[in-house]
Amino acid sequence: MQMIYAAAASSSPAFAALIWWLVPFFAVLGAIIYVIWIAKFKDKYANETNRSVTKFQSFQDTFRDDSTPNS
Repeated sequence: MQMIYAAAASSSPAFAALIWWLVPFFAVLGAIIYVIWIAKFKDKYANETNRSVTKFQSFQDTFRDDSTPNS
């Protein structure tokens, strides 16, 4: 990281300006790509979560003894 600062300080002001424009640009671009990726796969993950919860509940039900009365 210090190399970037050193390169920006020793180079022309145009290079320093380019660095300060590119970093936020790639940050915003990455955030947009992440939001699109999450929106695309959200339904798939939600479905798998519901399926897992249902399987776990049925697993828990196998340990319940229905012959004993509940208090």
